Amino acid sequence: MTEGSRKAIFAAFAANLGLAVTKFVAWLFTGAASMLAETVHSLADTANQALLLVGGARARRAATPEHPFGHGRERYFWSFVVAIVLFLLGGLFAIYQGASKLQHPHGVESPAWAIGVLLVGIALEGASLRTAVRASNALRGQAGWWAFIRHSKTPELPVVLLEDAGALLGLLLALAAVVASALTGNGVWDALGSIAIGGLLTAISLLLATEMKSILIGESGSESDLAAVRAALSGHPQITRILHMRTQHLGPEDLLVAAKVEFDTALDFRGVAAALNEAEAAVRAAVPAVGIIYLEPDLHDPGRSPVTR
Repeated sequence: MTEGSRKAIFAAFAANLGLAVTKFVAWLFTGAASMLAETVHSLADTANQALLLVGGARARRAATPEHPFGHGRERYFWSFVVAIVLFLLGGLFAIYQGASKLQHPHGVESPAWAIGVLLVGIALEGASLRTAVRASNALRGQAGWWAFIRHSKTPELPVVLLEDAGALLGLLLALAAVVASALTGNGVWDALGSIAIGGLLTAISLLLATEMKSILIGESGSESDLAAVRAALSGHPQITRILHMRTQHLGPEDLLVAAKVEFDTALDFRGVAAALNEAEAAVRAAVPAVGIIYLEPDLHDPGRSPVTR
């Protein structure tokens, strides 16, 4: 896990823990369903940051005979768990609270409490989101935000980004709901705010679960990494052709490369062995994330499929 990812997680953890306490106090004074939904939302987010830290710590464990490729995918697994927690504790609970209050609407008591807490929450979540954005900018390069979230192999930052953005939108929805309820004296607005928050969290959790499932199952390297690996192999003077190649992320910074390559037929066994070692070193120099490499010498067969990921 990068230092930027850790800072973003700790910033989000501190913000969410403080918000959970203040939102709960505000709910005690106001009885607003949207405030209770936001309290549970912040509690879920706080637990999620802790789970991301657990995943990062467990991923650093050394390889074992049972797990010879290491534990890098722990980060993907715990990020997937985060999506489920956000769905169950955040989205579904908020929708349930809103639906319950729709059946028995009542006005918001002491709305000043709720408004004050929500304004503080907006400031804190904004600061947390800014930290996540700065950490993400160091990794996303020229990619757009949607592309970064969809294709990033570092799971923590997309999770924190979406959580913080969702939290900020949720606070704005809760603020609008409380203000509308206070001005009209109609508790239906508060209920609708809670349902809207639940729908937002559910959508975010489903998006996160989909993306984390994809990389948990196993994704290839990025197009730029694949191009760099091919260039490093093709650039070796004794490699005449790449016959077949596969890559897979064992962790965010751990890319497995397996390839069949054709060598100059004039090489003897020692020459092939030396060329293999040189090619592996060239690949690692080109793509530092490459860990394990399996290169197999072979001869071109026109009946084989072309080079693939």
